[in-house]
Amino acid sequence: MTRVTPSRESPGGVGRWLIGGALAITALCVGLCVWWLSRPVPVEDLPPIVVAARPVPVAPSPEPARPPVRPVAVPVAAPAPVEESAPMPVDEPPPEGKSGTALYQRGTKPLKRGLVVPDDFELPPGFMRHYQTTDNGQPLAAILMFHPDFTPRDANGQPIPIPENRVVPEELAPPGMPHRLLEIPVEDEDSQ
Repeated sequence: MTRVTPSRESPGGVGRWLIGGALAITALCVGLCVWWLSRPVPVEDLPPIVVAARPVPVAPSPEPARPPVRPVAVPVAAPAPVEESAPMPVDEPPPEGKSGTALYQRGTKPLKRGLVVPDDFELPPGFMRHYQTTDNGQPLAAILMFHPDFTPRDANGQPIPIPENRVVPEELAPPGMPHRLLEIPVEDEDSQ
């Protein structure tokens, strides 16, 4: 039987193959990158730039000059003054065992009474619908309010004073809107 003993001349033969393979793969990747980056990139044509000719000045007509027409100022009635309510009482600390929504008492935020906005009525800029719900969860019809970012102005451009609660009075309602006030239902004391 012949015995084969490894010689000392070829240590790490597998390591040489691994290093050579890694160098070959790296060279292949570098070559592919150089080839990919050297290709021409297609660019779409830009739309043509059109330069318009300057307008030719028109000679004034020989008609006599007319005085400018001023718009007629329409008087606008000031809204009714807002009644000041009594100051809100200071809340007492919550009783033991109450938490969450049980802390809120019914009727702490009174319902607003105003003009009812029909669902199919398109509101002009500066107005908005305000939706309310009774303490029992009954939804009410939307009322007309001024938008928080809107200040109405009269024919002279002066701001018109509006109520603090921003509910639109009948005098300032948009034209064409029916004038019907919201009827707030009376809630039973037993259901509270």
